[in-house]
Amino acid sequence: MAIHPAPHTRRADPPTIVDGPWSDPSFSPEERVADLAARMTLEEKTAQLYGIWVGADAEGDGVAPHQNDMVDPVDFEDITTRGLGQLTRPFGTAPVDPGVGAVSLARAQARISAAGRFGIPALAHEECLAGFTAWGATAYPVPLAWGAAWDPELVAEMAHRIGSDMRSVGVHQGLAPVLDVVRDLRWGRVEETIGEDPYLVATIGTAYVRGLESSGVVATLKHFAGYSASAGARNLSPVRAGARELADVILPPFEMAVRDGGARSVMLSYAEIDGVPVAADASLLTGLLRDTWGFTGTVVADYFGIGFLETLHKVAADRGDAARLALTAGVDVELPTVRSYGDALVAAVRDGLVAEELVDRALRRVLLQKCELGLLDPDRKVLPAVLNGVDPEQARGTVDLDPPRNRALARLLAERSCVLLANPEAALPLRGTGRIAVVGPRADDPLAMLGCYSFPSHVGVQHPEAAMGIDVPTVLEALREEFPGAGIDYAQGCDVDGTDASRIEEATALAAGADVCVAVLGDRAGLFGRGTSGEGCDAADLALPGLQGELLDALLATGTPVVLVLLTGRTYALGGRADRLAGCVQAFFPGEEGGPALAGVLSGRVNPSGRLPVGVPHGAGGQPWTYLQPPLGRANGVSNLDPTPLYPFGHGLSYTSFAWEAGAEVPADLPTDGETDLAVTVRNTGGREGAEVVQLYVHDPVAQTTRPDARLIGYARVELTPGESRKVSFRFHPDLVSFTGADGRRIVEPGDLELRFATSSDLADVKHTVRLRLTGPERTVDHRRRMVCATSVDPLVARA
Repeated sequence: MAIHPAPHTRRADPPTIVDGPWSDPSFSPEERVADLAARMTLEEKTAQLYGIWVGADAEGDGVAPHQNDMVDPVDFEDITTRGLGQLTRPFGTAPVDPGVGAVSLARAQARISAAGRFGIPALAHEECLAGFTAWGATAYPVPLAWGAAWDPELVAEMAHRIGSDMRSVGVHQGLAPVLDVVRDLRWGRVEETIGEDPYLVATIGTAYVRGLESSGVVATLKHFAGYSASAGARNLSPVRAGARELADVILPPFEMAVRDGGARSVMLSYAEIDGVPVAADASLLTGLLRDTWGFTGTVVADYFGIGFLETLHKVAADRGDAARLALTAGVDVELPTVRSYGDALVAAVRDGLVAEELVDRALRRVLLQKCELGLLDPDRKVLPAVLNGVDPEQARGTVDLDPPRNRALARLLAERSCVLLANPEAALPLRGTGRIAVVGPRADDPLAMLGCYSFPSHVGVQHPEAAMGIDVPTVLEALREEFPGAGIDYAQGCDVDGTDASRIEEATALAAGADVCVAVLGDRAGLFGRGTSGEGCDAADLALPGLQGELLDALLATGTPVVLVLLTGRTYALGGRADRLAGCVQAFFPGEEGGPALAGVLSGRVNPSGRLPVGVPHGAGGQPWTYLQPPLGRANGVSNLDPTPLYPFGHGLSYTSFAWEAGAEVPADLPTDGETDLAVTVRNTGGREGAEVVQLYVHDPVAQTTRPDARLIGYARVELTPGESRKVSFRFHPDLVSFTGADGRRIVEPGDLELRFATSSDLADVKHTVRLRLTGPERTVDHRRRMVCATSVDPLVARA
C-alpha cells in the first residue's frame, strides 16, 4: 500500500473541528462550499488542490521517468494538518491484500480527518483502465479490445463492476477511460485507446463513463487533448495537428463523454499543441471545456504535468510560475503529489504573482466534488460495514475483487473482442485431434494476456516476490483443456524482443511433425521501454517485434498448416505472410480470461464476432495512417507508396454467414435539419449462431474542405440464430455528417451524400448504399448537435 508516512511525533493537542453550515447536508452544496471556503486559510485552501503519493520512490526507481526528480519527501503527519485534497493510488503502488488495504486506507483517512481543522478526508483515486489496478482485482481486456467488441452495453456493465469494486474498498475516483483517437499505430499507448475512429471511441468511451459513474465513482477522461497525435509516435512529443483534425477527430469523444456520459473529471494531456502545453492552455481547459461544453467538474493534472511546465516544456521559470500558468488555464488539482500547488503557490499568492481568486475558483470545484461524494458529511462512512473495527491483518482475505461473476464478464468481453482476420481454407475451427504444435513466446506466459495498466504488468513486475494475485490461464494451458484428445507440444521458439535465434530450429522441428501449428506471437506490455507495447514503448516500425517474424517464416516453410494467434497492443504488418497462413486470430491483451476465450475461438466453441478497431497494415512502414483519409491520403498515382491496409478498420470474419437486404426506400431529399430512418435486414444464412456488426459510413462526394472517403457514423451488433433475420434501423440526422468548414465553423452542408451499410470501412465491403441529397440552407451546429445515431434491432419471425 502507498501509505508509508515518515516517522513523526504527532502534536499533543489535536485541532478543534470547526463546524458550520458547510457540514450540514440540509444546505445546498453551493452554500456549504461557500461557507467552508470562507473559513479556510490560504494554506488550507491550497492543500485541497493537491494529492500526495507517499509511497512513491524518491530514490530513483519509480514508476515513470522524471518521477524521482519530481517527488519531494512528504511528512504525512505534518502536511495533513492543513487538510489534503487527494490520496494517490493507495492500492496501485505495491501488492496489498484488498481487505488489508481497505482498512489501512480507512485508518489513513481517519488520521487526515483528525489532523485538520475541518475533519475532511482526502479523495482517493486509482487507475482503472483495464480493471481496478489493485492486487487481486479482475484484469479485464484492455480498451483496444473494448473497441474490437463493438458492444457499448457490455463495456458499461464492466465499468460498473470496476467502479463497484473500487467503492467497496474506499476509492472515489478512477483514472479512465482513455479517449485518445489512434493517429499512428507505432505509438506505445495504442493498447490504451479504443481505436482509430472518433465515433467508435466516443460511443464505447461514453458507455464506460456511464458505467463507472453509475457505481458512484468519478470517471476521469484521459488525455485532454491531442496526446495521441504526437509527432513520430513518440510519447510526449509535440503535437502539430491542425484545427480541423482537433475539432473533427480528436475532440468529439471528450465532447460526447462530457455531454452525454456525465464525466465529472478530466485529466489534462502532457502534449503541447502548436507550441502551447495543454497544462497552460486556457482556451482549451476553460474556453472550450467549461465555457462552451459546460463542464462543471474538476480538471486534474496528469502525473507531474504541472511541474513539466517548468522542467520539460520550459515555459515556467519555477514552481510558483508553473502553478500560475496551470491555475490560470484551469487546472484544479495537482497529481500525483505536491510540488507546485503547495508552499510555492502560497508564496506566489502572497507575493502578488498569483491571484487568490484563481485558488478560490479551483477550491470551489474540488469541494463541490467532495460534497457530491459525501466527504463533507458528518456521518460519512469510511469503511464497509463488514470491516468496521477490524485489525488490518484480520481483514486479510475478506475482500474478493475477482469473484466468479467478474471472471464471467471478463470472459464474455474477451470472447467478443477476438477478431478472426483470415480463414482461407476453413482450417478453423480446429478439429482438436492429432498433434498440435503450439509455438511462440506468447503461448505460455500469463502476462501475454495483460496490458501495461493491468496490476501484474504495471506494478507486479516490480515485486517478483509477490504472487500474481489472480489466475491467468495461458493459451497453452487453455488449449490443453479445450482439446483433451489431442497431443499438444510446446516450444517457445524465441523471446518477444530478443536476438537469440538458437531455439527457432527446435520450434520448426516440432511444427514439422505436427498436423497443425498454432503460432502465438505478439507483445510484452510494459512501461517506458520495458516492453514492446505500453506507455513509453513506442515502435520504430510495425514489423513483429524481435525475431518473431523470422520464427513465423520458419514455421510457414515447414509446410504444416500454421494458424497465427496474435496477442498484441497494436496491429502489426502481416503482408507477405498472410496469404500463407491457414488462419489468423487477433486479440488485444484480452485479460485474465483471454486464454480460454482464444481456445474457444480456435475450437469453435466460440463463434468470433470481433471487428477491427484499427486496421492491420500491409507493410511495416508507411505510418502514420488511419482509414480517415481524403483522396490524396489513399493509394493513388502521384506516389509509389500504397498505404492501403491488409485488413481494414471494421473487418472481422465469422464461422457462419450472413445475407443483407435493403430496407424501405428513403426520400431522395432531406432538409439539413431533418431526419429519416434507414434500415437493412440481416439474415444468418449459416448453420450456427453468430453475431454480425452492421456498420454505417458516410461518403461526402463534394465538400468545401477535403473529407475522409468514408467515416463511421453508426453501428449495431446483431445476434442471430441460424435462419433468423432481424431488421436493423438507424435514425439518421444530418448533424451526424457535420464537419469543420472552410471558415472554422462546424457546419451541415447541403449537397449529395452516400450512406453506406458495410462490414468494414473498405468500399469492397459495402452491402447497401443509400443516396440522398441534403437540401436547404447551410446550418451552423455546435456541441448541442446530435452526436449519436440511434439504432434498434427488431426480431423478425422469418426463418429459413
